[in-house]
Amino acid sequence: MSKQAILQLVIYLVSGFIIGLFLHKIIMPLLARLAAKTSLKSDDLFVKTIRKWVIPWFLALGLFLGLKQLDMESRFYFWIENGLMIFYILSGTLIIANIVSGMIKIKATGSDTIIPSSSIISNIVIVLIYCIGLLIILQSLGVSITPVLTALGVGGLAVALALQNTLSNLFAGLQIISSGNFNKGNFVKLASGEEGFIEDITWRSTSIKSMSDHIIIVPNAKLADMIVSNYHLPQTQLNFVVEIGVSYDSDLDHVETVTKEVILQTLQDNEAGVKDFEPVVRFFAFGESSIKMKAILGVQDYSAQFAIKSAFIKKLLVRFNKEGIIIPFPTRTVLQKTEE
Repeated sequence: MSKQAILQLVIYLVSGFIIGLFLHKIIMPLLARLAAKTSLKSDDLFVKTIRKWVIPWFLALGLFLGLKQLDMESRFYFWIENGLMIFYILSGTLIIANIVSGMIKIKATGSDTIIPSSSIISNIVIVLIYCIGLLIILQSLGVSITPVLTALGVGGLAVALALQNTLSNLFAGLQIISSGNFNKGNFVKLASGEEGFIEDITWRSTSIKSMSDHIIIVPNAKLADMIVSNYHLPQTQLNFVVEIGVSYDSDLDHVETVTKEVILQTLQDNEAGVKDFEPVVRFFAFGESSIKMKAILGVQDYSAQFAIKSAFIKKLLVRFNKEGIIIPFPTRTVLQKTEE
């Protein structure tokens, strides 16, 4: 190898590195600023992903052009060309996988609102893209992919028979996501009594974070066959009821007015309260020692009701004491029969 050939190799390497560095430091940041001015998030994701590969791409191209200048056997040139081709296909596959998995979280409408997503979708998409990239590499190397696809088909049948439960959970997870009835972040209550926020839907199970910050793992197949209450659909706002008993001597119109005022005050004082909520008070039964009524409050989401209920009860007790409204203790009248 002559000194001139080595010098040419170094020049190509340095030139490729300089071009890549220029694009990485100057052109790509300019494109990133232009993308940031648009209302779309997909172009930001595209520029950010491509920028990581600019220097390796041009450095590899410089290495390839430099090695082409060397006096080598033709088989070495073939290996170099195949190596460069594999590198570009592999990097392109990684870029597409990252972009597609990122765009799964973005609405196709262009509003760029992040939609609830789960790892099962992104994982399946990434695996499919990797498989397609591998098949393209094999085809580019002259390897016939028809026998490979045939072997995968036959092997897939054997795997499907051996992994029936796993595939059942996988397809149940896909059905759960496609139905739109369960999304990441939703608060759900299962028929078995467990409740919490959906953390993730994987290929095997759904993770639910309970109110005590513990994780509940539910197989997808069981979740798909279970009765589930979703407190985030069709909206996150909900109403909850607080039952109260007042004395039979109370002025019920006055009790209703005072209770509504306390409801309004409680909702206004708490961020999670629905500010424009119309308070509702309903008397519904004659109890053994009190007249029963229900106070209905509106909150932004399911988990907010507990703190607001506590604040409402404390405020209502103070207000009732001030207004002279009695919440009676349970009483019993005992009749004792005397012998004559």
